[in-house]
Amino acid sequence: MEQPILTIAAEPEGPLLTADDVRSAAGRIIGKIVRTPTLYSTTLSAITGADIWLKFENLQFTAAYKERGALNALLLLDEERKSRGVIAASAGNHAQGLSYHGTRLGVPVTIVMPRTTPTVKVMQTESVGGKVVLEGESFDEAYAHARKLETELGLTFIHPFDDPHVAAGQGTVALEMLEDVPEIDTLVLPIGGGGLASGMGTAARAIKPDIRLVGVEAQLYPSMYNLLKGTSLPIGGDTLAEGIAVFAPGQFTSKVLRELLDEFLLVSESGIESALALLLQIEKTLVEGAGATGLAAVMANRELFAGRKVGIVLSGGNIDTRLLANVLLRDLARSGRLARLKIGLQDRAGALFKVAKVFQEHNVNIIEVFHQRIFTHLPAKGLVTEIECEARDRAQLDALVAALRREGYEVRQVETD
Repeated sequence: MEQPILTIAAEPEGPLLTADDVRSAAGRIIGKIVRTPTLYSTTLSAITGADIWLKFENLQFTAAYKERGALNALLLLDEERKSRGVIAASAGNHAQGLSYHGTRLGVPVTIVMPRTTPTVKVMQTESVGGKVVLEGESFDEAYAHARKLETELGLTFIHPFDDPHVAAGQGTVALEMLEDVPEIDTLVLPIGGGGLASGMGTAARAIKPDIRLVGVEAQLYPSMYNLLKGTSLPIGGDTLAEGIAVFAPGQFTSKVLRELLDEFLLVSESGIESALALLLQIEKTLVEGAGATGLAAVMANRELFAGRKVGIVLSGGNIDTRLLANVLLRDLARSGRLARLKIGLQDRAGALFKVAKVFQEHNVNIIEVFHQRIFTHLPAKGLVTEIECEARDRAQLDALVAALRREGYEVRQVETD
């Protein structure tokens, strides 16, 4: 086994998180969350050159693994704290998981979200019983307000990731995976704040000491990567993987992960988009951006995983439908199945008909046509026609473009990236 990225001396008070903590959490939450399947993907295995098993955490009631940690933390509260209620700052899956199980257990749940939170996320949290308080323009401001309410109202704050009880609950994902598929020798762990990776890594390493643990972060948000690797890569931007878009990783979780990870990878936005589309097309399963990062890491680093038995967590499936549509259309464009071509024409009768004949000859379907006569570098008697079209694959599209250029047309493809 390769040496971990960094090592630190053992904490004097003992381990921060143990496999027994995770096993106890598993006993506590059994029957109250979905025991999601771990299934082999024949097609993804053939594509990547590794044996790929997928853990479908997107099949939880709230469509994310966050339920596990939230429930474990709730069940460990004494009756007084349960009666007073709990509070958290979250605009994502933690909010829904905590609200759902809090309501089920009769524990009042307050969630503080930034005022900029999309209405659909507010409604989703309220629909499973959470009381939403909108405060601040950023997550940091919402978090500060939540900690203020914690003190003023006597509530118990449950952190989305930097909490041993929460991490122990998330670690039950690894227990199930290795119970179902003991031969897995590599786990790919999405990392934002680090709760899932800490819990899963702790449990897995205890069960199989030689298991390979690979952390994955979005390239735009390498906060834990910077901390563990000693780098200073920029953090921020519009990432598809908002579920792991964290500016500051957990203090507790970072200490745990220093001793656990064998590899740490960053994945690009285009890689995340492609993995999300691939999972929908091949496995017929919907994941959010964060849930696709594990597969994105394997696809982008095939030599690291070749021949290995790899477990990937599909951590969640909550994605905006409009965003999903954009991702799928962009993936079609990258693969050459969908394209927009800018073609220079003479402004005369029959010009468009002649171009359309070339499309017909190559059996490429025209979806939409747009003429531009004013904003163009062509002479006054020229025009630019943009044609959106659908091809079978990249080869068919390239053959069309080549044919158009042989006919003397100036052709430029509008790129997605």
